[in-house]
Amino acid sequence: MLQQLGVKKLYMKFFDVQWDAKHLKPFPSAKIQFDSTALKQLKDSNIEIIPVIFITNETISNIIPESINKLGERVYFLLAGLLDDNLLTNIKEIQIDCDWTESTKDKYFDLLRYLKMLPKLLNKTLSATIRLYQCKYLDKTGVPPVNKGMLMCYNMGNLKSPKTGNSILDPKELEKYIGSLDSYPLPLDLALPLFEWNVLFRNNEYKGLINNLPDSLLQMQSFATQKENRYVVSKDTIWNGYEFKLGDEIRKEQTNFTELLDAVKLISPMWHTPEFNFSFYHLDSTTLSKFSKNELDSVYNSMRH
Repeated sequence: MLQQLGVKKLYMKFFDVQWDAKHLKPFPSAKIQFDSTALKQLKDSNIEIIPVIFITNETISNIIPESINKLGERVYFLLAGLLDDNLLTNIKEIQIDCDWTESTKDKYFDLLRYLKMLPKLLNKTLSATIRLYQCKYLDKTGVPPVNKGMLMCYNMGNLKSPKTGNSILDPKELEKYIGSLDSYPLPLDLALPLFEWNVLFRNNEYKGLINNLPDSLLQMQSFATQKENRYVVSKDTIWNGYEFKLGDEIRKEQTNFTELLDAVKLISPMWHTPEFNFSFYHLDSTTLSKFSKNELDSVYNSMRH
C-alpha cells in the first residue's frame, strides 16, 4: 500500500516517555525494535522516516522545572542511539507528541526550546502534534516553539461518555474546533484517522478500550445483540484476556470513507499552509484492509485541490 499510494514519508514512533510514580522520575518505554529486512526495504524505497517521541502529559506535569534540561538530554541521547544503531543518517525532521495543557505548557515549551539547541537537532525541523482543542483554545494552551505543527484531526468527542456516537471522527464535532484554523500561527501538517477501536461500558460507566476485537465475534448473537454501532453482551464471556459481563455495552468506533471526505470538506477552506504533509493514522494491514487505494487517493486529492 505504501508503494501503491506513492508514500514519501513515514512517521514512526521511536519510544514513549512515561512517569514513574514510584521513583518519581521519567522513564522510556515501548522502544522501537527494527526488523532488518523491513528497515532495508524502507531505505531502498527512499521513504523518509520521521522519528516521533510521545511524552505523556503526566510526565511534564510531575517533573520539576529544574529537571527539564536533563529530560531533554536523556530523550536526545536515546533517540541519537537508536538512529546510530540502525544507521539512520538522513533524518530531516523530529516530531514530539504530547497532549499538553494550559498548566503544563510552560515546562513543555521549555523542553522543546532545549531540544532545538542540541547538536543533532540544530539543523533539523522540529515539529509538534497539535490536538484540536489546543488549536481552538490557543490563547490558553499556547503555541509550541517549533518549526511546524501536525494537526491531529481525530479523538474529538468525549470517549468516556456513553452518549457519544463516535469519538474518533465526527464531522459535526470537528466543525466546532476549526473556526479559527486559518489564523493558527504555525505552518501545519494534517493527520486523519483510519483506525478503529471498541469502547467498553459497564453499568453506563467507561471501562476501557478494546483493540482488535474481531467483527466475527461481535456479529455472533450468542455473544452480543446489535443496535447500530452498539453491542450488548448476552452472557459472561472471556475473550483473549478480556472479561465481558452480561449487559456490558460495546460501542464500536471506526472511520469510514464518507466521514473522511466530509472532514476534508470542512478543513480545506480553512487551510493556510501551502506545502504540507498529509498523513493517515495508522499504518497496519488490518486498518488498511478497510479502505481501497482509490478511497485514500480521493481523500488525499480532495484536500490538495
